[in-house]
Amino acid sequence: MKEHYYDKLLNINTRGDRLEGTVKKPRRYYPYEPTPYSALEILFENYEVNRSDSIVDFGCGKGRLNFYIHYFFHAAVTGIEMNETLYQEALENSKMYGRKTKSRLEGIQFHCCLAEEYQIASSDNRFYFFNPFSIQVFRSIINNILVSVEEAEREIELILYYPSQDYIYFLENETSFELKKEIILPHDYLRDSNERFLLYRLGKVI
Repeated sequence: MKEHYYDKLLNINTRGDRLEGTVKKPRRYYPYEPTPYSALEILFENYEVNRSDSIVDFGCGKGRLNFYIHYFFHAAVTGIEMNETLYQEALENSKMYGRKTKSRLEGIQFHCCLAEEYQIASSDNRFYFFNPFSIQVFRSIINNILVSVEEAEREIELILYYPSQDYIYFLENETSFELKKEIILPHDYLRDSNERFLLYRLGKVI
């Protein structure tokens, strides 16, 4: 089981089934469900992350993606989580990860706030979404990203796992983001066509 193998390797605990946590989430936010490690393996076999990148994971839960990227690619990672219970578990995972890897943890941050309230840093250039909330919240975040780019121009990419049609329509019809690549999960796609990653790159800012 990859879930057990990678959690043990990273000395973290990110397993769980659609955890609601102790705080009731607004309807526009969806329950906790981490990206499978098997999907992360395929993603990063087909997508390059550099040390200079700064990745933001919206709806990070217990921090699985954050620790995976930091361990294998040494890039800066920021997790945004509105659920206090999950946020505290991410912080605990950070302590355990640091003890196991002896890594400097300055490159790993977690913030407990609504996703649309996170202040996009000028260094943030990669943004990850596992369909964590409604299209209304997604729109607000994309608008925040675009404002940030106006203030500090840079290359921006979005990584969407299990993308909703609302997200896709919005990006392709109401923004300058362009589809860069589709990564299909071969063992799951035949039974569920949403088992894929879509990578979007910000086109020319008008």
